[in-house]
Amino acid sequence: MSKAVKNSKDTLLFQLTKLSFAYRNSKVLDEIDLELHRGKFYGLIGGNGSGKSTLLELFMGILAPCSGSITYQHKALAEYSRQELATRLALVPQHFSMDFEYRVRDVVLMGRHPHIPRFASPAQHDRLAVQQAMETMDIIHLQNRPVIALSGGELQRVVMARALAQETEVLILDEATSNLDIQHTIAIMQVIRKRVTEKGLTVIAAIHDLNLAAAFCDDCLVLKDGQVFANGTVNEIFTTDLLETVFAVNGTIEQAPGTGHPQIQYKYQ
Repeated sequence: MSKAVKNSKDTLLFQLTKLSFAYRNSKVLDEIDLELHRGKFYGLIGGNGSGKSTLLELFMGILAPCSGSITYQHKALAEYSRQELATRLALVPQHFSMDFEYRVRDVVLMGRHPHIPRFASPAQHDRLAVQQAMETMDIIHLQNRPVIALSGGELQRVVMARALAQETEVLILDEATSNLDIQHTIAIMQVIRKRVTEKGLTVIAAIHDLNLAAAFCDDCLVLKDGQVFANGTVNEIFTTDLLETVFAVNGTIEQAPGTGHPQIQYKYQ
């Protein structure tokens, strides 16, 4: 049975009120008002420089707003310790590098650290979570290889496995499939979609490919010039006006066979 839930006060995870952020004198986000609820796959879309990565870092508590507020489960995000947030929120960044010769398995195990008491060894459940995450990301055959020897796509799958092993209620992705081939991109999106539907996982994902967002997300948040241009279901969001106004491209919107999700056909001149 699906664990996806309807919006209500009980399902509210994040609430942003008049949230603004600036780097020095350059404002990136301007008075954002948003409510995000448990058990949904949110796509975050917008042009380059629209503030997507900054907003994700605010959700993670990596950055603090210059003004306004952000709460998580009705509590100010800043009131949570880093340890508490790490048991609730997992991030897959767009870029990841590691200079030490850690094995793949050890990097994935890092996702379990928030759950392991200080000075304790990983328990059986921790090792099982690591094993399952590697299997899900198709990297079992790489488990003993040093991460510095991996390709960009392989490394991205390792980072995704680490986030899955972390077993949080929220997964935040910053264009996490940008280095992957289409086979692994689709496979990962299917895994995430299944966890949203069956386990009530909440996903907030900055996605560059609009058709990918339309195919897998429930709702989309559209940023333009540091503000929310649109916020709604994928069928509400994807319009020719969106393509022209936000992305400066021409296209038509059709329904994908079998799913009813929007599908964009671009017009090339």
